[in-house]
Amino acid sequence: MKETARAKRGTVNATAALMSAGAPVAHGLAWSRALWRYATATWADTLTPAGRRRVRRAARRLAPLGGLLTPVAMAALLAIGPGPIGPYPVTAQQTATVRVKDVARIVGIRDNDLYGYGIVMGLNGTGDKRQSSFFTAQALQNLLQRQGINLSPANRTSIETKNLAAVMVTAKLPAFARAGSQIDITVSSIGDATSLQGGTLLLTPLNGPDGQVYASAAGAVSIGGGFSVSAAGTGETAQKNHPTVGRVVAGATVEREVPMPVAPQRLTVALLFPDFTTASRLALAVNQAFGPALSGRTLAQALDSTNVAVDVPTLSQARLVDFVAQLEQVMLPTDAPAKIVVNERTGTVIMGNQVRIATVAVSHGNLSIQIKSELLVSQPPPLAPQGAQTTVVPKTDVTVKEDKAALAVMQAGASIGDVVAGLNAIGATPRDLIAILQAIKRSGALNAELEVM
Repeated sequence: MKETARAKRGTVNATAALMSAGAPVAHGLAWSRALWRYATATWADTLTPAGRRRVRRAARRLAPLGGLLTPVAMAALLAIGPGPIGPYPVTAQQTATVRVKDVARIVGIRDNDLYGYGIVMGLNGTGDKRQSSFFTAQALQNLLQRQGINLSPANRTSIETKNLAAVMVTAKLPAFARAGSQIDITVSSIGDATSLQGGTLLLTPLNGPDGQVYASAAGAVSIGGGFSVSAAGTGETAQKNHPTVGRVVAGATVEREVPMPVAPQRLTVALLFPDFTTASRLALAVNQAFGPALSGRTLAQALDSTNVAVDVPTLSQARLVDFVAQLEQVMLPTDAPAKIVVNERTGTVIMGNQVRIATVAVSHGNLSIQIKSELLVSQPPPLAPQGAQTTVVPKTDVTVKEDKAALAVMQAGASIGDVVAGLNAIGATPRDLIAILQAIKRSGALNAELEVM
């Protein structure tokens, strides 16, 4: 990138020097100002101070000949090629560029959640127990009644459910899914079944949040190689993976379509992670990709930290899919705030490359307290007085151990690598790191947001 910028700067300065050789005149300031504004706005990040002065002098000298030289000057400017335009020029130190489709989505185009209550049958004695999962027996009775089988009250109380399990079926209905399309489903036990291995899901309607049926699910359940077995006599069990949740690939058929309202005149692109800088760069990248040379006007405008409005050109409104496909391939540099995310339950610490700290000295020592209790038996001696009894005497030992703490000094502006190296030097574990970061943040030396999950 540095070589490219240097080459472009040299071309601009050379062109300005050639333009400064024009005949000196003293009029035409309006045209010279316009040429000066165009040049400085177009190459704001590549012109040197000397180049700026040469372009200004050239604009003034060519002013009287504006009507004749305007096409020539504009052709020369366009031959060099525009640089980045906007308040956020891209530099070599910024993050790598990514596609629009990786950091944003089109508003109104999304998946919809579906769910339904079903029964998995054909289990080998690993299903729900009647005593605790009474709703499974009720579901079986309702199923038999719909098939024309009516059980007597005596038989209803003795029905067994060990070969079936009550489950909840969930699925994602993709955008623009048509009737007859197949989608994957997830089957999860809601009773006390120990495994869904070998089971088959009966036909289950899948409802949306509005209560309408959008798909129907059925098929053999796969639990990904998991199993659960238990010994009948001793009750010992062996389990692999998670056998109470399974999946049916292409197990649901779409019955009802969900309309996706998308206006062909204007699209709204929403960032997955809101950020004002990224939103401005997104609008800038779209305007450069579909600039005035292609559409005749500016298309994109950042509305807030999340949404960017994109006007669809008139010629592209009839081919909206092709325009969205081109829009998703536009590259832009993203930006993210300095942030640290810690999970105290697992000891996980994630730090971004923008994290910086001020000069701070860190000392961390571990204090271990161990309390051990045991019971001692005190028996009366052989010549003990009458009435002496054997007693149990508790004995408690308390051990306190404090490790030697090393002192590490971290200089201001330290990068993420310096922070990790300094904390490793004092022997900080991941859980120690969480406490250290919280203390540094409390002292005001951590220039980043600290989020505890």
